[in-house]
Amino acid sequence: MIVEVEVNGKRHRRDLEPRLLLSDFLRQDLQLTGTHVGCEHGVCGACTVLFDGEPARSCLMLAVQADGHKVGTVEGLAVVNALSPLQAAFREAHALQCGFCTPGFLMTLTAFLRDTPNPGPLEIREALSGNLCRCTGYQHIVEAVSRACGHPRP
Repeated sequence: MIVEVEVNGKRHRRDLEPRLLLSDFLRQDLQLTGTHVGCEHGVCGACTVLFDGEPARSCLMLAVQADGHKVGTVEGLAVVNALSPLQAAFREAHALQCGFCTPGFLMTLTAFLRDTPNPGPLEIREALSGNLCRCTGYQHIVEAVSRACGHPRP
């Protein structure tokens, strides 16, 4: 099937197999390997992208479903030669260890902070509840989100 999709502001037109997952299209066809595939069941959140601005599990979507839509990946967060404020806060707060889950967290939190620009710690923790991390214990992630909002350390 012919699919036209905008990924990180760039239009792509491809002839794709109808069964190709969006995560595989991003990683294999577009070489956007920041979208990680963990559980392949939509549970862990590592594959989270922004689909028309909303967080979506790319391992649960077919690439053909993206036809005519906008997809954002972690590669699209940074501005020219600089991390986004959220990425910088993750670095400063040591909110990652192995980094495997980080792209999914960043995509989920980008949409969350757009909709909730001044969240408290409990709101942040609820927003994080759909993403799993086995390394950090989440405290540094909560701190990073607070930093990105200009709050002192919780």
